[in-house]
Amino acid sequence: MVTAFRYVQWIPVFPLIAFTVNILFGRKVGPKAAWISILTSLCSCAVAFPAIFAVMQGDHYMTQVPWLKIGAYSLNFGILLDPFSATLLFVVTFIGTLIQIYASGYMRDDPRFSRFFAYISLFMAAMLTLVISNNYLLFFMAWEVMGLCSYLLIGFWFEKDSASKASLKAFLTTRVGDVGFFLGILTLFVATETLNFMELPSVVAAKHDSPLLPVAALLIFCGTIGKSAQFPLHVWLPDAMEGPTPVSALIHAATMVAAGVYLIARSFPLFSAFPNVLQVVTIIGTITAFMAAFIGLTATDIKKVLAYSTISQLGFMVTAMGVGGLVPGTFHLMTHAFFKALLFLGAGSVIHGCGTQDLREMGGLLKKMPHTAATFIIASLAIAGVPPLAGFWSKDEILLTAFESGHFFVFWLLLIAAFMTAFYMFRLVFLAFFGESRAKKDSHGHPHHVHESPAVMTGPLWVLAIGSIVVGLPGSPFMHHWFQTFLAPHGHGETALNWFVMGSSIAVGLGGISLAALFYLGKKGFPEKIAKTFRPLYLASINKFWVDELYARGIIRPFNGLAAKLFKFDQSVIDGAVNGTGKATLWTSKVKNWIDQTIVDGLVNFTGALTQFLSAVMRLAQTGFIQHYLLIVFVGLLVLIGLMSKS
Repeated sequence: MVTAFRYVQWIPVFPLIAFTVNILFGRKVGPKAAWISILTSLCSCAVAFPAIFAVMQGDHYMTQVPWLKIGAYSLNFGILLDPFSATLLFVVTFIGTLIQIYASGYMRDDPRFSRFFAYISLFMAAMLTLVISNNYLLFFMAWEVMGLCSYLLIGFWFEKDSASKASLKAFLTTRVGDVGFFLGILTLFVATETLNFMELPSVVAAKHDSPLLPVAALLIFCGTIGKSAQFPLHVWLPDAMEGPTPVSALIHAATMVAAGVYLIARSFPLFSAFPNVLQVVTIIGTITAFMAAFIGLTATDIKKVLAYSTISQLGFMVTAMGVGGLVPGTFHLMTHAFFKALLFLGAGSVIHGCGTQDLREMGGLLKKMPHTAATFIIASLAIAGVPPLAGFWSKDEILLTAFESGHFFVFWLLLIAAFMTAFYMFRLVFLAFFGESRAKKDSHGHPHHVHESPAVMTGPLWVLAIGSIVVGLPGSPFMHHWFQTFLAPHGHGETALNWFVMGSSIAVGLGGISLAALFYLGKKGFPEKIAKTFRPLYLASINKFWVDELYARGIIRPFNGLAAKLFKFDQSVIDGAVNGTGKATLWTSKVKNWIDQTIVDGLVNFTGALTQFLSAVMRLAQTGFIQHYLLIVFVGLLVLIGLMSKS
């Protein structure tokens, strides 16, 4: 098995090579930029899969090299391959490659084609580095590069004002969480003198009484709140849908946003040592799961629906971690990556085929886009928790963990959120793929020509659809919870079926689908009547609980006002003092210049003029005749004798 780990350090290097080639020689390679990125991603898969298989057989791999010395402590960069990193490594390499294949068709006509794949490859390199890193320092460096890639790709179509604003919003919002994360790393280092993941359990046990450790855990959790779009920093993710759809699928659904959950999993020995910290994690995750699902009920942009769905599902994962479900949370992270990537790619196929993102302008796409429709419905069934698809097994594990850990209120809130998930996902399905077409007509009165996407786009959809069906089976009772045992061989075993939890999970899934069918396939106008009947709830959902408005009034406007006042202060006081000093200096220099020109130069010029005058007078005596000189001497002698005689 040692040979399986021989080249693991190359896993993030291959995409980095693609980034270098595409960013430097993109104009020359042209359309080949996509295949450079895809081939390097396949190379990463070729190296990663044997290593993943070796980990599945019970092997682990860890290596490190010194990077920086701080006093007696050495900061190291290294690689860690264990069940958690192997799981994420499989998700990132496999799904990342499929999405890049899809993007080669989706972005085919974009003028910045090579730049897009350069950014995607840089993101892949950073994400893979994060997954296999063995310490917080390297983890954080990769984390920040991912944030940069997210900014670049959200604003990829920067000529659109909405895209440039969304990229800035995402960058600034996630920076808030990242500052907390960085302070958490520093606090942890001060408390334990280590940043190594493998050393974390022992140092936490040894220094459990340190008051800095729970502070470090809460600060590190800030990174999860920002990156995984948890309340109250969730507001950036819906706006991030301004980026190209493959970006939404890869970065803002399947991989980057899941990095925050992965951070909790990596830090779980620290979090689990302090129940109060886990309580905070549970509260934040539950609020996020419920709130985002409620907002998703009324969203009309197909990508925004999926964005709030992503936020809600991330809330499920964070809640699972908070109630002690390290394994269920990680399990749902993996299954969610498959069906959510499929949903976003399916949405991209819909947008590509019918030219709109507005659900109110769709309808009747089932016959015109059969491959997209079929795969989208499979993914919707998976996220709704319909057995035996992947989402059912992982979501049921989360509900079971909440129920059996005694968090009954959390259990019921998650159950309601699961019901809303099934409802809004099939609301989307029925509005987009069923009924009659509501497409807008062009200036000639003709509807937009709807067409199925090419095979390069529908092929990855079917691969992900198969994954959405089968990827949850290793965690099911039918396979004796193999996946859970793989993640935590000593902390998880076969669990008895809880028929109440399983039955409740199935009931809310099917109930949400049935209610959506009643609303959107039944009598017309029914949703409008419900919206009028429950208008306060409808307004809360459609206005996203006014969180953006609260931020605008409570944070953005006050800071803009403060910035305006500081600008005026800078102009009037700081600049005034500088300008006043400059004016005083200028006036002083003018006075000095006048003194120099009038007095100093005047005296010098007067002396020169006097000398010239006297020399001119003296020149009159210089006639060149000896008799004149003798006369002057004689007269001078007489004058001298006269003066002497008077004295």
